[in-house]
Amino acid sequence: MLSLYLRLIRVQIRSQLHFRTSFLFEMIGTALITTFEFGSLALVLQRFGGIQGWTVGEVAFLYGLVEMSFGLMDMIFSGFDPPNFGKFVRQGLFDQLLLRPVNITVQVLGSEFTLRRVGKIAMGAAIFALAVSLTDLTWTPAKVLYLPFVVLGMILFFGGLFIIGATITFWTVESIEVMNILTYGGSYTISHPMHIYQDWLRRFFTYFVPAIFLNYYPALYFLNKPDPFNFPPFAPFLSPIVGLAVFLFALAFWRFGMRHYQSTGT
Repeated sequence: MLSLYLRLIRVQIRSQLHFRTSFLFEMIGTALITTFEFGSLALVLQRFGGIQGWTVGEVAFLYGLVEMSFGLMDMIFSGFDPPNFGKFVRQGLFDQLLLRPVNITVQVLGSEFTLRRVGKIAMGAAIFALAVSLTDLTWTPAKVLYLPFVVLGMILFFGGLFIIGATITFWTVESIEVMNILTYGGSYTISHPMHIYQDWLRRFFTYFVPAIFLNYYPALYFLNKPDPFNFPPFAPFLSPIVGLAVFLFALAFWRFGMRHYQSTGT
């Protein structure tokens, strides 16, 4: 399955690089969007000296980490992106995948690999590097080892939401907007300090969608900042656990949807 997946990804990359000028402009475009979005935020924070005790560099730490992680997720899980997958279901293309004697999850995962997200990932890494230079972050072996697990936790979490959204289209055909709120909206939400939000929104992203543990609490650990909500000391280390739990639930929901899938008849 891994060999097949890598072969599918290789085909996707070769097809996207066939039109190199178009690919280059798309990659630059995604990088510029990230640059302008963070640049406008940084200018506002610089003008007011930060936001509720968080400096520009500390917010950049959150922002860069999310942009890197979400960009990687969006590149890998593009096949499950609900609007794209809904088109597969609506046009009957998903039925073609079912007829092939190959694992359906691998086929969907390898059906799209959005290489232009490299621009977003690169700018996220640049913002993260800027954050490290602007803060008094003290790296320890534990922090260095834990950082990739934080990135992995966010990739699994948002990838899981993509899979859940794709599965829902088995019944709705069209993608439902609430999934965009949880994925793209959720990534934007956790790119800012969570304590700036109203209680109802923060509780939603703590108890219903536990995104607060993906980025905010790890950032408290990395930046040596106090916890304003007095969660247990292990809260900063829940990121990979939360991500894996959501991903496993998404795979179980995907299998449930597959068992109850009925073609649109297209």
